[in-house]
Amino acid sequence: MTVAPPAASPVFGGADTHADTIHVAAIDGFGRELGDREFPTTPAGYSDSLAFLGSFGSVEILGIEGTSSYGAGLTVAARTAAIEVREVIRPEATVRRMQGKSDPIDAYQAARAALTGRAKTAPKDDDIEGLRALLNAHRSAGKARTAAMNQIHAQMITAPAEVREKYRQLSDKRLVDALATCRPRARSGVAANVLLALKMLAQRHRFLTQQAQLLKDQLRDLVAAVNLNLLSARGIGPVTAAQLLVTAGGNPQRLTSQASFAALCGTAPVPASSGKTTRYRLSRGGDRHANAALHTIATVRMSCDPRTRQFVAAQRAKQRSNPELLRILKRAIAREVFKLLQEPNALAGIDDLRRLRREKNLPLRKAVEALGTCQIHISRIERGITHDREFTERYRNWLKAA
Repeated sequence: MTVAPPAASPVFGGADTHADTIHVAAIDGFGRELGDREFPTTPAGYSDSLAFLGSFGSVEILGIEGTSSYGAGLTVAARTAAIEVREVIRPEATVRRMQGKSDPIDAYQAARAALTGRAKTAPKDDDIEGLRALLNAHRSAGKARTAAMNQIHAQMITAPAEVREKYRQLSDKRLVDALATCRPRARSGVAANVLLALKMLAQRHRFLTQQAQLLKDQLRDLVAAVNLNLLSARGIGPVTAAQLLVTAGGNPQRLTSQASFAALCGTAPVPASSGKTTRYRLSRGGDRHANAALHTIATVRMSCDPRTRQFVAAQRAKQRSNPELLRILKRAIAREVFKLLQEPNALAGIDDLRRLRREKNLPLRKAVEALGTCQIHISRIERGITHDREFTERYRNWLKAA
């Protein structure tokens, strides 16, 4: 039954989404039910559902369950129609047991969540969906490649002696190259079958390696277009930068402060004191993929960044354990990343570097000697293949002073 609302009454909508259908419902500003209907998950269905909600009046807020999954299409359509969208969390089990479960009930619950403000989370940023897709593909390629390498090692243990003795001394890369080009037909019996299996695994490993590198290059280009300043920071590569952008874009309401972003990444210190001991431990909450990205950045900096190594040495002199060091470093990196996310275009361009060096007739050899680096690093900086904010500024200052 459809009830006509009073004139100029605000309307709040809710949507329960599925793979093939969406069920939308409308209520007025007093929570009274106005009507509900089911539509297909097609562009025409999204348009018709919004028109149905609009027939009751001006839609103030639309609460959608699953804005980044089954409700992604409706979310895009609603945003295009300038309707404010909020993510609705699935009701608790106790509520569902008392009130029952059906598509209309869930749609009205979503509408009431939008009315009362219980649905406060903004939907994820559409612009990061491409990054998310590439990142997921890169992650799965890496896992499959590791699985293939593990299978090769396991198979080599039980392989016939003639196969095992021929390949056992090779490093992983040389082992894969040798197995991928071997000739199983030259063998006979069990050795031929085992060698054929190893060849297939090695070729799979090589294919996944090439695929992962292509995805990594694409991620580097996309991240550089979105936030070159983030990619240029020490220890942040294209994969970790992409993950941090996905985390930030997927949770825009958590970027109000650096403390909120740190909690989102699971780097907010958690008290772990007892008696006379006052200490903090790593958080087990937050986005674990973002936490893993910060962990990677921290370990890279601990191995190659002079300032980080000095800090680590000073903290170890104070009897800090490795988990405590990582907690401190990850919290500091989260603070730095938050600032970089706020200033995506703060990095100066690199177009002037090669031109300035050639105008002063300076060979790369002199730059290498003066800056204490290698020639390929400077060349990659000049061509825009590698991004290093700190080194780029040092290089530019040296060129101007030379």
